[in-house]
Amino acid sequence: MEENIQKKSQGITDMTCGKPLKLILAFAIPMLIGTLFQQFYSMVDAVMVGKYLGVNSLAAVGSTGAIFFMVNGFVIGNTAGFSIPIAQKFGAKDYSEMRRFTMNAVYMGIFFSVVLTAIVCLLTRLILVVTNTPAEILDEAYIYIIVIFAGIPVMYLYNLTAGIIRALGDSKTPLYFLIVAALLNIVLDIVSIQFMGLGVAGPAYATVISQLVSGILCVIFMVKRFHILKLKSGEGGVSARHIKILLSMGIPMGLQYSITAIGSVILQTAVNGLGAVVVAAVTAGSKISSFCVAVTDALGATMATYCGQNVGAGKLERVKEGVRVATIIGIIYSAIVFVLMIFIGGELPKFFIDATKTDVIEKARIFLLWNSGFYFALIFVNVWRNSIQGMGFPMFAILSGVCEMFARGFIGFVAVPHLGFVAACMASPLAWIVADMFLIPGFLYCINVLRGVFREKEIREKFHYE
Repeated sequence: MEENIQKKSQGITDMTCGKPLKLILAFAIPMLIGTLFQQFYSMVDAVMVGKYLGVNSLAAVGSTGAIFFMVNGFVIGNTAGFSIPIAQKFGAKDYSEMRRFTMNAVYMGIFFSVVLTAIVCLLTRLILVVTNTPAEILDEAYIYIIVIFAGIPVMYLYNLTAGIIRALGDSKTPLYFLIVAALLNIVLDIVSIQFMGLGVAGPAYATVISQLVSGILCVIFMVKRFHILKLKSGEGGVSARHIKILLSMGIPMGLQYSITAIGSVILQTAVNGLGAVVVAAVTAGSKISSFCVAVTDALGATMATYCGQNVGAGKLERVKEGVRVATIIGIIYSAIVFVLMIFIGGELPKFFIDATKTDVIEKARIFLLWNSGFYFALIFVNVWRNSIQGMGFPMFAILSGVCEMFARGFIGFVAVPHLGFVAACMASPLAWIVADMFLIPGFLYCINVLRGVFREKEIREKFHYE
């Protein structure tokens, strides 16, 4: 009966069967396009602000990047963690437990969205002051980010529903809704800045509204198309057991992003002290870099679902093969991007900054060269860390995040005051390398632990042990 319901549920993909390369590419490409659209409308925000409101406004928006990543990263990690038990139970074909986890994930999403919104909105201005945001851009920075943070429940709505859809093997539908959101965001950017005169608040409102629309569309899709999620008697209640498991996945993964972001906040504080020109250059460079690393983000998100389903099905060799394939794809891509940056790295910042601001453009070019030269290290961070998370070891994500935090914190506290802008360029590459030194052996350890667990399970089943 449940198998028939699965077949009727449109878009669901079982990643426990078939060639890993084909499955990974089929899942990752829509994820990539979706990530690119997210980066695209984020980039449009920066372009509109930089071109029409000036360098100071661009610096104001950019100065909030680290604290936005700290909060948004927690939401993304938290909801991604919630989706892992769902993917594992889907892979194990235990659909009743899958639905129980889904409903309790919704309850936890509502709880966290309310609490996080209240705390963050109260502390936002204090954080901006503590992070040394230049006085000339402080007010605009606050206006922009407080609107974004007021929309934290919307962040949860989209990321949780999209995470559930992806956990069931459908990466295309969230893409379609992201495209709608991106187009809507661009239109709202233009209207709010050029016609309504809302200043930096305009792009912030545009982001929240467009994400709300995409979240609502995800909910409608799940209700109408995913018959496998239709609750049966007793499956919709609050369950302490399921909540405990969800929290054991969601909190560590959310903290991993936030801990990583603490290092970014420390670094942003140091960069803010170098003046508006450097802040604008790092902002433009970071926007371009975020666009370039969309492939690594898509591969990472793909591997979380792929490994979750295959661990649920007890197929460890498929996990290892999938990680190998994804890593090779990422390394080839990173080499291509670095070569391109050598030739066009000085032209890309002109999309954000007036061509006459040659000092800002040159600094942005240098920043891009440093980052793209180490994208190969970022491949391991995203692919291997997300694989570990999908395998059910969220504490390893926190520890790798701590590695990144210390690396960026060291650069911010020690190197930037002495080396200035060049040190800021070195921060992310160093953080990625340090994280890799932990993640690579960590992945091998997790594989060995699971191998032992599955072997014990087979023995128990064979001899009927309780």
